Amino acid sequence: MMMLSCYAIVYSAGLIKMNFFKTSVLLVLLGFSLSAYAEQFKVFLFTKTAGWHHRSISAGVDAIESLGRMHDFDVEWQENTDFFTDQHLAQFDLIIFLNTTADILDDKQQEVFKRFIRAGKGFVGIHSAADTEYEWPWYGQLVGHYFLIHPQIQTARINVLKPDFPGMEFFYDNQLWTDEWYEFKPANIESLNYLMTVDENTYAPAADWGHTQGDGMGEFHPVAWFHEFDGGRSFYTSLGHLPATYSNPQFLNHLYGGIYWAATGRGLQPDTP
Repeated sequence: MMMLSCYAIVYSAGLIKMNFFKTSVLLVLLGFSLSAYAEQFKVFLFTKTAGWHHRSISAGVDAIESLGRMHDFDVEWQENTDFFTDQHLAQFDLIIFLNTTADILDDKQQEVFKRFIRAGKGFVGIHSAADTEYEWPWYGQLVGHYFLIHPQIQTARINVLKPDFPGMEFFYDNQLWTDEWYEFKPANIESLNYLMTVDENTYAPAADWGHTQGDGMGEFHPVAWFHEFDGGRSFYTSLGHLPATYSNPQFLNHLYGGIYWAATGRGLQPDTP
C-alpha cells in the first residue's frame, strides 16, 4: 500500500513537471506570437493649446486613432506636458502636434523634444501647429513656417507640386477645397520640399485683424511641405481647420502619408527625370 502511494506521488510530480514545461513553452511561443504582431510604429499625439482652441481637435484625435487601427500603428493621446520626458518619449517613433497653439513647452521639455528629433525620429504638424512656439527658433525651423493671419473660411483651388510623396496621389490639380487658408511668414529654413499650393486667384486672401494685416502670399502660397531636419524628419499640412475635414478620405490619406514618412522614413519615391 505504501509502495503504491509513493508511486502515485512520483507520478503526480511528473505530471506537474510536464504540465509546467508545456505551460512554459506555450508562454514563450505566445510571446513570440505577440511580438510578431506588434504595431509597425508608435505615435505620441499632442493637442495642448495655450491660445486658440480648435473645435476640430476632437475629430482629429478620432481620425488619427482610426488611422492607427487601419494602418496598424499605436497612438497615445496626451495634453499634459508632464509626458515630455526622455523616458516616456523613448517608446515613440513620431510626435504629432494636432492644432496646438502658442507657448506650450518649457525649456526642459524643449530640450527633450530636440533630443527626440536628433535621435532620428519624426514630427507631424497639423494646421495650427504653425501657430505654436513663436519664440523658439529651433521649432520654427522644424515646422518650416510660422502662421501670420488668415481670411474667412473659403473654397479655393489647390495645386499639387509633388504627387510622388506618400498620400499625395489622392489629390489632383485644380480641385476645389474648403479650409481656413493660412498666410505664412517667410520660411524659417531653406530645406523645405513643398507638396501643394493654393491659388489665390480663386479666393479672397485679404485679412485685417487690426494688429495684423495680410493680403496673401502671391503666386506661390504653400499649403503643405516636408523636410529632413536635425537628424529627423518633419511633415506639415495647413489643412485641418474644419471638423468635417477629418472624415474626408483624401485628407486622411494625405495625413497618413505624412505620418508614415515622418515615422519611418519610407514611402518617398525618387524624383523622376
